[in-house]
Amino acid sequence: MTRGKILAIITGAISIFLALIYLILVELLDFRGEMIPAPVTMFIFGKGIISQEAIASLFWF
Repeated sequence: MTRGKILAIITGAISIFLALIYLILVELLDFRGEMIPAPVTMFIFGKGIISQEAIASLFWF
């Protein structure tokens, strides 16, 4: 076999391997169930619903 054919076989094997890993990963992530969106909250600044200080305290670690 020539070097080009060996390289083509190796490249094809790597491509098939990556495709199988991708399919397995997608199946594992899909197995977790339906994706439920995060709850949406409404922040209205200065309208008395939530103060800016309360929001700032949420982001201080």
